[in-house]
Amino acid sequence: MTEIRQRLARAMAEMDRTLDQPVEVDAFAGVAAYSRFHFQRLFSAFLGLGVAEYRRLSRLKCAGHQLAYRNEIPVTDIAYDAGYENLESFGRAFKRCFGQNPSDFRRAPDWTTWHQNYAPLTELKGQLMPVDNDEPNHIRIVDFPETQVAALEHIGPQSGLTATVQRFIAWRREHGSPPAESATFNILYDDPRTTDPEGFRFDFCCSVQGPVSANDFGIVPKTIPAGRCAVVRHVGSLDFAEDKIRSLYRDWLPSSGEDLRDFPLFVQRLSFYPDVPEHEAQADIFLPLK
Repeated sequence: MTEIRQRLARAMAEMDRTLDQPVEVDAFAGVAAYSRFHFQRLFSAFLGLGVAEYRRLSRLKCAGHQLAYRNEIPVTDIAYDAGYENLESFGRAFKRCFGQNPSDFRRAPDWTTWHQNYAPLTELKGQLMPVDNDEPNHIRIVDFPETQVAALEHIGPQSGLTATVQRFIAWRREHGSPPAESATFNILYDDPRTTDPEGFRFDFCCSVQGPVSANDFGIVPKTIPAGRCAVVRHVGSLDFAEDKIRSLYRDWLPSSGEDLRDFPLFVQRLSFYPDVPEHEAQADIFLPLK
């Protein structure tokens, strides 16, 4: 069973990497090392949908992220990247999926409908995509410098993170703090598996050089303190980082002889979906140590 999952995961990674190219079932089957006929049946059996439907949903997901988080990209370009020949056909497909046309979604996304569409697919994908488990010798100890950040605090269910990050991006855009010039961090206060959803806390942050002025976005100044940290690289969506985080606490920490410092786990985002395929996004996970 593990080998089948690995082979399907390789094919899914290739699908995600080539979303802007025509569907080539034979090529994906070749990546999985199955005949076209077996590959299509296996894919459908594990995912509950066919290759073409997976690609359609993945393209619309990428388009949705571009609409919400990349205002500089014209809707026409997003439509073409999603495989549609014109705005009309893209608009119809997008509205059928999310109940909003692309322009309305860009202005005020209905994230509830979005999550209803994608939560089951994300869960299935997490079961198939390979876990990026570093060996203990890939965990580094670093001295993290004190870093002043502008932070937007999220408190509430994880399903609300998409709306919070959209507000954070809007502030960054207005204040000229793009990721290329201002490092991006997340502070992870709570374990999502054990925390009451209404009390779940998560900060979106970016480094700043000066004071954070009063604003209508809810952005506040915070400090990530200097100190020693264990660092491990995560490749892929942060939706699938919890196993690596648990391994840090459960496996690496007891055998390391280290002790924990009183500051939450935090993440530095190095590359972002939809700028790169979701499975290629990179982040460093920092575990504060004494």
